[in-house]
Amino acid sequence: MGGKNKQRTKGNVRPSSSGRAAELLAREGGVVPGFVGFGLSTSNDPGYVPAVHGAEDIDSLVDADFRLVLRKLSKRDAVTKLKAVQEFGAMCQERDAEAVKGVLPYWPRIYCKISVDHDRRVREATQQAFEQLILKVKRNLAPYLKSIMGHWLIAQCDTYTPASSAASAAFQAAFPLNKQPEALSFCKDEILTVLQENLLKETADTLSDPQNVPEEEREAKYVRLLTSSLLALKRLLTHLSPPDREAVGERLAQLLAQAKFWKYSKHKIPQVRGALFEVVACVCELVPELARAESARVCSSVLLSIDDTDPVVLPPLWAAVLHVLSAITDCWSHVSARKGVMPKLWVLLKEGGRGLATALHPNLLPFISKLPEEITTPPLDFYSAFFTNVILGLSSERAISSPSESAAIVVATVECLRYCLLQHPGEDQEPRRVQSMLITDQLLPLLASALESSSLQSGPLFPQVADMLLSWEKRAMLSSSPSEESPSGTEATFRRALMDFWEGLGRLCLRYVDMEEPEQRPLEGIAALLRLIQNPESGSWRQAARRKKAVKISFSSLEGSEPGAGVGQGADGVPLQEARTREPQPKEAVVGQAAEGSPARRSGHLVELVCQLAEVNMVHVMERRSERHLRFLSMLLRSFPTRQVFQVLLQPGEATADGLTQGKDLGQEDGQPGGTLTDEGKDLGQEDGQPGGTLTDEGKDLGLGREDAELAQNPAVRFLLLRVVGWLKQEGRRDTDFLVDMVFSALQCCGSTDHKTRILNHVTTMNLGWGVLLQVIQKASADAACVEEYSGWLKGSVLGVCLIGLATMLCERGLRGSSSSSSSSSSLHTHGWALISLVLSHQHNNETLIGKEYVEKIIDKLHATLSEAKGMSDAGNMEPLVSFISDVASNFFSSVKGCLLLASAEELLLTVFQLCAQDQSITCLSDTLLQKLKQACSAGVCSLVNVLETSVVEGSFLHSAALWVKNQLISAPLGLRSLQTLVQAVQSLVESLSSAQRSDRSLLSQFVLHLSLSEEEWRKSRQALPPQWVKSPLLSGRLRASCAYPCLDAWKLRSSTRLPAHLCASALLGHVICAAAEVTSGDGDANSQDTSALELEPLKHTVAEILYALQWCSEMDYSPAIVADFHKMLQDWNLIPRVHNISTHLSLVQTLFSRCVTEGSLWALTLCSYMQTRGVTPGELKGLYGNVESFFPLTEKSVNTLQVLCPWLPGEEREALTALAISELLNWQEGSHNVSASMAVLQCCLRADGAVESEVLLAAVATMMEWHNSKEEWFLFNSDLGKVSAEDLSLTVEMMRFLSWLISHSPSVLREAQWDFLLCSVLTWLETASENTSVFWNPWVQLFVCETCGLITQLSEFFTAPPAGVVEQLPVELCTEWQEFFSEGINNLLLPLLIKIPEEFREPDEPLFPLAVVRAVGEALTHIPLRQLLENQLPARLVADQRSNLPDAQQTLLNTLTPLLLFKARPLQLAVYHMLNKVMPQLPESDSDSDNSRVEKDDGEAPSLSPPAALMTILTATEELLENILGSVQVGEFAVVQPLSVEHCCILGYLLAWKLLLTFFKSAPSNLRVQYCQHLKESRCLHQLLLHLFRLMPENPALPAHTHPHPHTHAHAHTHAHAPCAEPCSKEAKTFFTEPLSLSVRKTECLQWEVPHLACGVYYGALKDLPAMVRLWWNSQEKRVFSAVDKFTSRYVSSVLSAQEIASVHASTQTFHSMTVKARTTTREVIATYSVDDIFIELVIQLPQNYPLGSISVESGRRVGVAVQQWRNWMLQLSTYLTHQNGSIMEGLALWKNNVDKRFEGVEDCMICFSVIHGSNYSLPKKACRTCKKKFHSACLYKWFTSSNKSTCPLCRETFF
Repeated sequence: MGGKNKQRTKGNVRPSSSGRAAELLAREGGVVPGFVGFGLSTSNDPGYVPAVHGAEDIDSLVDADFRLVLRKLSKRDAVTKLKAVQEFGAMCQERDAEAVKGVLPYWPRIYCKISVDHDRRVREATQQAFEQLILKVKRNLAPYLKSIMGHWLIAQCDTYTPASSAASAAFQAAFPLNKQPEALSFCKDEILTVLQENLLKETADTLSDPQNVPEEEREAKYVRLLTSSLLALKRLLTHLSPPDREAVGERLAQLLAQAKFWKYSKHKIPQVRGALFEVVACVCELVPELARAESARVCSSVLLSIDDTDPVVLPPLWAAVLHVLSAITDCWSHVSARKGVMPKLWVLLKEGGRGLATALHPNLLPFISKLPEEITTPPLDFYSAFFTNVILGLSSERAISSPSESAAIVVATVECLRYCLLQHPGEDQEPRRVQSMLITDQLLPLLASALESSSLQSGPLFPQVADMLLSWEKRAMLSSSPSEESPSGTEATFRRALMDFWEGLGRLCLRYVDMEEPEQRPLEGIAALLRLIQNPESGSWRQAARRKKAVKISFSSLEGSEPGAGVGQGADGVPLQEARTREPQPKEAVVGQAAEGSPARRSGHLVELVCQLAEVNMVHVMERRSERHLRFLSMLLRSFPTRQVFQVLLQPGEATADGLTQGKDLGQEDGQPGGTLTDEGKDLGQEDGQPGGTLTDEGKDLGLGREDAELAQNPAVRFLLLRVVGWLKQEGRRDTDFLVDMVFSALQCCGSTDHKTRILNHVTTMNLGWGVLLQVIQKASADAACVEEYSGWLKGSVLGVCLIGLATMLCERGLRGSSSSSSSSSSLHTHGWALISLVLSHQHNNETLIGKEYVEKIIDKLHATLSEAKGMSDAGNMEPLVSFISDVASNFFSSVKGCLLLASAEELLLTVFQLCAQDQSITCLSDTLLQKLKQACSAGVCSLVNVLETSVVEGSFLHSAALWVKNQLISAPLGLRSLQTLVQAVQSLVESLSSAQRSDRSLLSQFVLHLSLSEEEWRKSRQALPPQWVKSPLLSGRLRASCAYPCLDAWKLRSSTRLPAHLCASALLGHVICAAAEVTSGDGDANSQDTSALELEPLKHTVAEILYALQWCSEMDYSPAIVADFHKMLQDWNLIPRVHNISTHLSLVQTLFSRCVTEGSLWALTLCSYMQTRGVTPGELKGLYGNVESFFPLTEKSVNTLQVLCPWLPGEEREALTALAISELLNWQEGSHNVSASMAVLQCCLRADGAVESEVLLAAVATMMEWHNSKEEWFLFNSDLGKVSAEDLSLTVEMMRFLSWLISHSPSVLREAQWDFLLCSVLTWLETASENTSVFWNPWVQLFVCETCGLITQLSEFFTAPPAGVVEQLPVELCTEWQEFFSEGINNLLLPLLIKIPEEFREPDEPLFPLAVVRAVGEALTHIPLRQLLENQLPARLVADQRSNLPDAQQTLLNTLTPLLLFKARPLQLAVYHMLNKVMPQLPESDSDSDNSRVEKDDGEAPSLSPPAALMTILTATEELLENILGSVQVGEFAVVQPLSVEHCCILGYLLAWKLLLTFFKSAPSNLRVQYCQHLKESRCLHQLLLHLFRLMPENPALPAHTHPHPHTHAHAHTHAHAPCAEPCSKEAKTFFTEPLSLSVRKTECLQWEVPHLACGVYYGALKDLPAMVRLWWNSQEKRVFSAVDKFTSRYVSSVLSAQEIASVHASTQTFHSMTVKARTTTREVIATYSVDDIFIELVIQLPQNYPLGSISVESGRRVGVAVQQWRNWMLQLSTYLTHQNGSIMEGLALWKNNVDKRFEGVEDCMICFSVIHGSNYSLPKKACRTCKKKFHSACLYKWFTSSNKSTCPLCRETFF
């Protein structure tokens, strides 16, 4: 009561006041009050769900969860109800039975409501939940059954099928089938009550609340309830027993007596009408007495609705019509048939049933059978109108378009016609008129229309007519049996009907046949009709009908049946329209030889008609040469191959056997050449032995000699030889298929197989053409019976020799590459190859179609031809030939079992495989043809495996294929594409072997074994590998190699399109072995025990060779391009991980180690890579070498091995190894020791952190000094390095490495003598290197120079920052000597050396370019002191007309080094940058001392001063290049640059030059900075830079550790918009703006991000040092660029730059007199306080969000003693300075303070800008007016004059002089 929405106090479980009142009443009265509005009921069916808490006796029965769910079921929302019903069903399934039983009292009311809910999902879920309830409560539902059953039965008739199915399932779950009628009987009264209320009382508004439910939803629910109620009534009557139906008869009669019930027959909704007619049919069937009682309403409702053609209504309507006609005998007394029924029916039939013929027309026969005589009188008129309208229905649009509709009409027409003929027998005039009308006016016109319609021909009309004729003939023959008793005149009726039919059909057929130009369709129809009449079981419609198991009407039995008793009724009075049975049909043999019991009358009429048609047809063929008549004749003979018909076809002169003697010249009679042959025929006859124009003696014997008198008398044979052969030989005839049918029709008249063989042999030799022969063989081998029948001819020698000749001729013509396009040549190729393919691929009972010996000869010929075509150079013309042979081979391999047992077949397969395995550029085969060959090869391999044993025999296909592939790998240079083709072919072969041989893999293993290379073959292929691989590991120190290096030309790595044989073999064998191992292992794990393919010893070495090849590619740095493509191919195959997976780890390590020990070199690197990838345990390592003494005496191979193993050795092993190496060094004088190898081993141990005592190190140094005294030539001082051996160079290099290690790890052990020895040696080595630049192409010389420079770098770093505690131990004068002598001497050599290398080697892309030397020299020069750079001794290089204030040495340095910024060698570019970066801060001093910088321009503009001209020249030159590179990329998009490309180097040089320029600008004083900026503004260099930067900076400038690099790197090929990244960068995120770029000369990691990072650094520097100019550029850009720059800068740069500005203010050591500066980091504010005497000024400088693009705001703080106007002027001045000056905030404040100080000193303001110091050029007012004496800034005056177009003083307006 406290408000509807008031929150109840937490924990308050006390019910509301109404609940407490109910509880009180329950306690006091003992009666639970009913729900308001429902009242109390004394029954056990409460009308509500109890909710009161005090009703324990009832409430205890209902579980709380159930109570909640039941309440939800009364909600209005459909979703809520659906979820509640589903929850209720789940609870019924999960809870125990007792809990569910408590729901039963409340379920009926809820069920009755929601079972008719509007939402179909709710209704379906309700029935499903009800089923769960039934399964749980079972018999306990019985007390509530009557209240539920009515709605339950309605639910079973729901129009939504899933809901009705669910209700039926629930009903079956509750009651077994035998109990269901009892359950319905038990509740029949309640059911009828519910149905009556629904049908008679309920309306749409009473079912649903009009105020809450839309009208459409109310109407839909009402219609659905009406339909379901009517169907439920039918269901009830159907299931009730007859006594129960009688018991409810009175209530049913009341229902049927209601007028509202019969109004449903005119309801607008078809579902309602259909349901009503179903009820009427059920009532007429089950309770006909009730129907008769309401006959008037029943008849008028049903019969007058006969034209209702709604698809829902029509089936039940016609069921009701038929039941009404059966149940109500006087039905026609209530309606007018002639006025009310028949006109509607005629219209309906004329329109073809309006698309419902399949449902309507099957009812016509039962309908007319129930019509009384008064309706059908006069019969002639009635049946004429009936059939006319039915047949007109065939012309309706729907019947024409729908075969099923047409078929239904045809079947109904013939059935009704047969029935009418049965009903009107006799000889009277009226029956005869009806009979004549049926046949002449109805049936024959229908057949005539069918002959012109292909749809009717393919329908059931012809089979129906054939059935009807068979029935008529049986009835006509009844009188022939004396035991048969039939009504008088019946047989005469049918005889006359047959006569009329055959006469009419004969006239009809002759009308179409006896025409000069007949239509093809009627002729085909006549042939089909006659064939079906002869054999009714043939025909497509008949077979389809048999598959559908369709039933037919049985009109009457032939034995003892009344003619009129065709349609009867069952026991229940229902017509038999559904109980149709087929009449038994006798199966006839050939016409003229009828089987026992077959109707001879039909045979006589039929044969007579056929002969008549054949005779007429032959006249047209002979006289007019009509092709259509000839085809019709073929169709006739195919159906009627009888001697009688063939006799008719012969002319009188041809009827004797003598005509056969003229067989030799048969062609002459028909215009064909007889005695002579065409050229093609001559060739054929000469090549394959076929006779030409005359028959040989053998041909006469095998043909038709005098011995074959019986055969000669056969008219069919005479017709074949005299007529058909002539037609077949006609020139220009293309379609001969129907003529070949005539040949086989004639053969059907030959008695024995021998006769047929003789005739076919004779026909084969008659030169009929290969197309004809192909068709003959196709028909002779159509099925097993045909092959058996004609096997004598197929396997005979005549056909075999003929086919061999054909194959020979085809191959020879193909090899000649005949391009003849004549029809005969085209026909030969088309039919000839098809014929060869057919006879090779067709197989019967595992035997070839022709003789086996002929098959082998043909295959031999094909193989020889294919081999010859493969070797011919002009392979393009061979493609047709190869295509034909591949088709034939594919069919042969795939079709003939055991075909590969033939040796010729294996050879053919090998040739096909070779064509598949060669590149198309060699074979010149198209993709389509290659695919054909692959299919043929695959089919051949599969067929081969099925017949092979378990071993690969020498000379077999697999052995030959393996040898051929191996030869291709070793001897033939293969390109990448050729290798891929070969690998694909071998892989396909392996896959075919593995798929065909699943249980035994022995063939696969042996094939792989034969494919593998031997040890010697591997060795030779390794030796043939190019030697350039040694350069990379040698220079990186990973390999000690002192072999004799090749000459200069050998290091010029030329690009090639061919791969080395070792790479080809490795790739192919690796791929094949992996595939074999993966196939062999059952689960794909190659390490399983089932990998038999890998247990062979050679395969283990093959895996090692694969790793060797991969290592070679890696050391070649994947160059040239074909090697990179090769490696990418291996990556695409995933070969490297697969090779590791298939190999046994320990075995492979042992193999690699043994190769390393015996051969060293690249095997050592291979072992190293494998160990780094897979790892190795100490035990495994120990098992490889035993002890370190085994490596001594040292050789190059053992050194290589130790270099690999040293990092993996235990500490004690390394100590022992170090001791052995030191011992070798100390005993160097014995001569048997390899000093260089000992130094290398010692160096390996030292690099691996081996513990070495200082005394040992000193001993080693002393030994080296001893060598210097006695073996100075070992040091190569002042030697010609081009003539020094690699071993001598290696010794010197090892000494350098040892000294370098000493400096970095143990410098304290060196004494003064050792330092002198070291420094002098370094200087001498550098001098030697400088004198041998011409041989820098040599890798060993490069190594010498690199180690020298590395040693110099170590010394520079050491003396620049000595380690702690070491300086005290150094000799006293050492550092001074280094700085004053050695450093200067070294750098005076290094700097010219760096410049000399690009002059000596001008092409950095050539393999000879010493890039490693440039890198080492450049790294050493990064440590050069500034003084030595400024005082360099480089040759003077000055440029004429180059304006410069620099000293000559500095200008020479710039002119010499700046061009190298663009040299395409990254280390050189960076080295030059580092040196110039040291020099740049010193250069502005020269401009400060020059008077030129102080000269103003005549126009009053600030003077401009160019930065260093050499640098500006580089910028100008590269701007045009960058425009070409980046011009196509829009500003704001990201251009990805390929690392180390030409574009990369150009952009790198450009950005480095700008970085130098910014360094120069930053170090210049303010007055010079203005002049430099003016020059940049005039040259627009900065403008171009910023445009380029926004093409080079990435959209997300995060460091690579925080973002993924771009997957592709192509120069300006990919562009990406400068959109913000998906997630804003956090404060901790590192970007290119927060982290400096390390431009290391040696470091090469993340090169793809070098240019973007450098671009970001340059942009950051420009914003920091040139903010005003960047701001000016930004404001001048278009809107798109303006927005992109603003977003990018605000997002990534402003915060970093603002923080640095604030930090610089904090950290600034600059002090101002009378001014203090403070900064606030959080608010990004700088506060300046100025105080002089009594004046106090405070200014607050606020940085914008997009600093420095946005304007800096200056706000007013406190001020004392300053006028407002002056205060405003000073604020404006400070704002101007900060906006327009290119510097920091501190510099702007200093400028402003100077301005204020000048003001207090008495200097007057310029009266134009009201400032003492100019905001841009920082000048004082100097230009004074002669009249008013006021002074102005020159720049201000110039702007005043140009803007006002006046030359007067701004104050006094006098002319300004």
